[in-house]
Amino acid sequence: MDRPLEPMIVAGDRQQTRSDRIQPILILLSSTALVFTGCGINFTFGVYQELYDSMSKLPNTPFTGATPAQIDLIGTLSIALMTIGAPFTTAWTKQYSPRAVIWSGGVIYSIALLLASFSQSLWQFILTQGLLLGVGTCMAYMPSVTVAPTWFSLHRGLAMGIILAGTGFGGVVWPLAFRSLISRVGFRNCLRITAGISFVIISVSGFFMKWPASQLTRIQAENAANARRLSWLRIPLVDWRVVRTRKFAAHALGAALQSAAYYTPVFFFASYARTLGYSQASSANFIAISNAANALGKIAIGHAADRMGRLNTLFLTTLVSAISVLAMWLPSALSTSQSSGSALFIVFTIFYGVFASAYVSLFPTSLVELFGVQNFVSVNGVLYMVRGFATLLGTPLAGLLIRSSQGEKAGPRSYENTSILVGVLLAAATFAVLWARIEASLTFEGGQSHGRKWLM
Repeated sequence: MDRPLEPMIVAGDRQQTRSDRIQPILILLSSTALVFTGCGINFTFGVYQELYDSMSKLPNTPFTGATPAQIDLIGTLSIALMTIGAPFTTAWTKQYSPRAVIWSGGVIYSIALLLASFSQSLWQFILTQGLLLGVGTCMAYMPSVTVAPTWFSLHRGLAMGIILAGTGFGGVVWPLAFRSLISRVGFRNCLRITAGISFVIISVSGFFMKWPASQLTRIQAENAANARRLSWLRIPLVDWRVVRTRKFAAHALGAALQSAAYYTPVFFFASYARTLGYSQASSANFIAISNAANALGKIAIGHAADRMGRLNTLFLTTLVSAISVLAMWLPSALSTSQSSGSALFIVFTIFYGVFASAYVSLFPTSLVELFGVQNFVSVNGVLYMVRGFATLLGTPLAGLLIRSSQGEKAGPRSYENTSILVGVLLAAATFAVLWARIEASLTFEGGQSHGRKWLM
């Protein structure tokens, strides 16, 4: 436990001032590293998906005869569980400490990859590289997006943009590393090497994660008040007075709709590129392009959100992401010209990487705007869980649509129904965000100016 501050001690004040300056930087770097590792590896499952899909057409492999939807379940489970367990993980982060939860997650994460490297059948990969890896990611990732926003105020949007840009940077670095390792030492050794590297990064990053003093005081008081009810499985989830508000319903609806749509293009970038005539190596470049745009977009849009308002920016970026799907990906799938279809898809890859990913970085900052710092931790966990369940439904449904369309339509047209589904879901999410924004303005209270009310 941190020692209490002693007032009127000059040397102690100087030390605290230096700590106040250094600790947010350490939080920023550590959180970015955690997202880079946990989320970055999960978001590059497309590399493994393409490999496993090619192995499904060969005899005597763990994936022989498996459908794309079955293989996709591995990555979908991992991504979904990354947030489904958020209420428990955020509560543990308050009950114990961010460091303890992150270190536990690092152990589970590494064990999952090691066990996957020895798996011999599809169901074993689903359990290890899917379910167990998702649990480990949740315990390493959720503390970073729960603790970090409490360290920043004026530049919260920029800070979270930098932190969650770790996903994009990881999405550029990890695919290149995976392809190089797979070609040199095979995918099983690639999984083992990744397990070792990720364990080191998560362990070192977790060491620096802690609550700010003001938040820690509140958490300790809450833990003392709930001492009889707290256990590692019995936890207070959320204040139901908050859940029953219209703005919570609006934001939960938007979170579910956006998450159901968001990961589908991310998972199928490489597979769709193959239908346009790109080679296996070239198709992987689309994942890297999208992730690079993802990283740069989160930082730039996060900075803009601090000036324009985080909820305002969330609405605009969700709207643009919906338009990009319906105006670029869908026409690419319907195009009869390979060159025009490819050009549209390249532009879509960049636009989607920049604007759709902005929702991920603006989401936690928008919760602070809507519900306040005092309710942030519990609301954050529940709404991330909502996003996880939506992912578990949306991405497999998209995979089934692609599979069912392949018998009727050849090449890019097999993605027509999927692109329509993604576009409609994102358009609906846009209206949900607008609803949440309106509710926020209606419930805005305090001595702020009318102009400040709309700068949220």
